[in-house]
Amino acid sequence: PMQFATSADEVTALTDAAIARAEELVATTVDQSSLTWDTVLQPLEDAGDELGRAYGRGAFLANVHPDPDLRDAGREAEQRIQQWQVGLVFRDDLYAAVSAYADTDDAAALTGERARLLAFVQRDLRRAGHELAPEARAEMQERSERLVEIGVAFQRNLADFDDPLTVTREDLAGMPESYVDGLAEGPDDGTYLVTLAYPDVVPFMERAERRDLRQELDRRFNNRAVDANKPLLAEAIEHRARIAELLGQPSWAHHKLEERMAKEPGAVWEMYDGVVPALGAAGREEIAALRELLVADTGDDDAVVQRWDWRYYHTRIQREQHGIDNEEVAAHFPLEQVLDGMFALTGDVFGIDHEPLETEVWHEDVRSFVVSDRESGERIATVHMDLFPREGTYGHAAAFTLRSGRRLSDGSYQEPVSCIVANFTRPSGDRPSLLQHSEVETLFHEYGHILHQVLTRAELVRFSGTSVERDFVEAPSQIMEHWCWLPEVLATFARHHETGEPLPEDLVERMIAARNLNIALHKLRQVQFGQLDLAFHGEDAPDLDLDEVTRRAAEVTLLPKPPETFFPATFAHIVGGYDAGYYGYLWAEVIGDDLFRRFAEEGPTSPEVGMDYRREILEVGGSRDAGESVRAFLGREPDNTAFLHKLGISPT
Repeated sequence: PMQFATSADEVTALTDAAIARAEELVATTVDQSSLTWDTVLQPLEDAGDELGRAYGRGAFLANVHPDPDLRDAGREAEQRIQQWQVGLVFRDDLYAAVSAYADTDDAAALTGERARLLAFVQRDLRRAGHELAPEARAEMQERSERLVEIGVAFQRNLADFDDPLTVTREDLAGMPESYVDGLAEGPDDGTYLVTLAYPDVVPFMERAERRDLRQELDRRFNNRAVDANKPLLAEAIEHRARIAELLGQPSWAHHKLEERMAKEPGAVWEMYDGVVPALGAAGREEIAALRELLVADTGDDDAVVQRWDWRYYHTRIQREQHGIDNEEVAAHFPLEQVLDGMFALTGDVFGIDHEPLETEVWHEDVRSFVVSDRESGERIATVHMDLFPREGTYGHAAAFTLRSGRRLSDGSYQEPVSCIVANFTRPSGDRPSLLQHSEVETLFHEYGHILHQVLTRAELVRFSGTSVERDFVEAPSQIMEHWCWLPEVLATFARHHETGEPLPEDLVERMIAARNLNIALHKLRQVQFGQLDLAFHGEDAPDLDLDEVTRRAAEVTLLPKPPETFFPATFAHIVGGYDAGYYGYLWAEVIGDDLFRRFAEEGPTSPEVGMDYRREILEVGGSRDAGESVRAFLGREPDNTAFLHKLGISPT
């Protein structure tokens, strides 16, 4: 079993050792006295594995370990590993060695993953500017460094900005007592502050009866840090456009999408063209239903649904028409039962078994399992599950690779190790941990990533598990969510923790109806963000009128854009790594829904389809293009029919 660090010093020591070993391996690569796979590319592959295993045993613990000193050491270790990896492609001696090797007969004879690795490493080096003249390269580096500074400043400005709304108790009509109790006190007696933090803003927009105050809060929220961040955004767009130009690309979006499943921006616009008309038609019907309530409330026959209205009326319809009691639903989802159900389902569909494993890890909350192949009985991987919140640990849900699967020099296969981290309610007294249905979905979603990581059969770390195109990585996790909505699957494990009664079927139907309430408006908002991001990073980028582009992108939401706001100044994703990539959320969802369509058509729990999926999607990882894997599994080109069908929308 894998040994985890038990002290801050140990985390630092094993990170030091891994970076030193990686340096030695790269020294072999750049030496050039011998130009073969074994002396040039194999050492790079080994260095990647060395750092990956050090991350899993040490730096990863920053997310989960009870000791704050060890967590700090872990964060520092993670940063050092990342910096080393990022810096590697900028090395001139590495570029010289790989280029010299690429010209040899040995390189020309490579096939499969080895040929793919050479192509990928050459692409990394080209994208790092090695083929540019020295002054162009210096300019690119300078602009890249400035982009990092802009990203930090942009985020800091948002975090530091505050412009709270001062309200009285009467102004808070419609808000529950628990919300009011959580607000900070205002400057005068009997006043409260509604800050611009999500836990204050979202419930207010959902429930506050004062429409004028919802409008004012919306204005403040969408203008956060606008004076500081708008010029930073313009500067970032300009730097990105210039870097793309230096690299011979038509735009930053072209540069980023070269490494993605979409390949180029045209494919993304095509996806939007394929779904927006149907979403728009459904969205207009949704707005008409919201408008009826608005007209009844205001007595104004000409009232227009605004950005500060839709969440409020959405919440009201949800409460009045769907009446779902989340606590009643959760009573049917005790954690142990959900895990058993998920293991039984994935076991039968993908031909695997899960056995509990007794092993020492970082905390007694963690449960561990061995995953083995059902047909051969062969052990495949280890999975750890750390599912309850603790002080200072990771606040969301995520799947972490702790050791990648890969072929070792003696011909054996390195056993993958992964961990799922979540924040579910812990059991107390005789009451088990009860999951909201959304948490059941989260668990299935993250387990989709885990299966992708641990069922890999990739030969090389570079293509192992979830090391796939960034706009595809969510598809194998989104496909898993479908099983949580199928009455026949829920019937196998959703039973009341006290009475053993199954989840009532009419309740499942109400849950599905509530899920699709105003779904088109939700998705159109996502389209707005993705289209705005692509427009900012498109071929017209340097000469854009940012306000005009923002206004145009807002049209797709079917809600008027308030003239005095500039929400992109608050859009942290656009500087935080999703630049020209925000579309990936919807892209992966459309693909994931289409992958599930085969299950829906041939049997939702069909082992035949499951084994096809395991072979063509999960086992191959990134060892071939995602598009090729999707076509191999579907037997056709992917399309958006299943996505629209799931939303209850007919294609136009």
